[in-house]
Amino acid sequence: MTAALKNLTLSRRLAAFDLESTGVDPATDRIVEVAVLTLSPVGPASLFHSRVNPGRPIPAAATAVHRIADADVAGAPRFREIAAELARRLDGCDLAGFGIGGFDLPLLAAEFARSGVPFHMAGRAVLDALAVFRRWEPRSLSAAVAFYLGREHAGAHSATQDVGAAVEVLDEQVRRYGLPVTPDSLHAAIVEVDVAGKFRRADGGPAFAFGKYAGRLLGDVAASDPGYLKWILGRAFLPDVHALVRAALAAADTAR
Repeated sequence: MTAALKNLTLSRRLAAFDLESTGVDPATDRIVEVAVLTLSPVGPASLFHSRVNPGRPIPAAATAVHRIADADVAGAPRFREIAAELARRLDGCDLAGFGIGGFDLPLLAAEFARSGVPFHMAGRAVLDALAVFRRWEPRSLSAAVAFYLGREHAGAHSATQDVGAAVEVLDEQVRRYGLPVTPDSLHAAIVEVDVAGKFRRADGGPAFAFGKYAGRLLGDVAASDPGYLKWILGRAFLPDVHALVRAALAAADTAR
């Protein structure tokens, strides 16, 4: 695992993380492995890694991807047992990884919520190497390693290997595409409205990029179908989506 930064310039700690899980639904699935690589403006990087007992059988389809079976996590802690330590390690850090906006972050937020441990995203830069990659070179992490770093990604779907590779890919993307070199400015360049890309910029405000109202303005839906937005508030969307929805509902109520 290597993660020396050559192009990103840090002003505060950057926590790159990767999760392996029981499935692909952030609302209902559970974490079985977590790795957090913390980089500082000065000093060495530190790695936190833990297998996690999900409290349920791991489906064979998930094991086929990450090769973590029930026996591998039988003696591992439950997420609630490591939640406080994990939150402490992430506190005050910008966040990075590969595909974290669409899956890892919602899953992590859901696990923290179930454990009763606060997890806030406000004020953090979120740097998703997949978001950059999809915009310029649509592929997987293994292909990104081959394309940007010129080597094979050995150990794919091992959290400790994936998390280091994600940081190296992101760092090379900054150089190759002449992207902003600070996390805050890079965040602003790659996040259009919300981290997970559930909304897009449009004339008149944010517009849905998913679901039955794809293409419709958020404000219009708040006025015509507030129940749908309330449904979103009850689902495992990221806090920035919930904040947009709450603001739209409040504006619609004021206009009535």
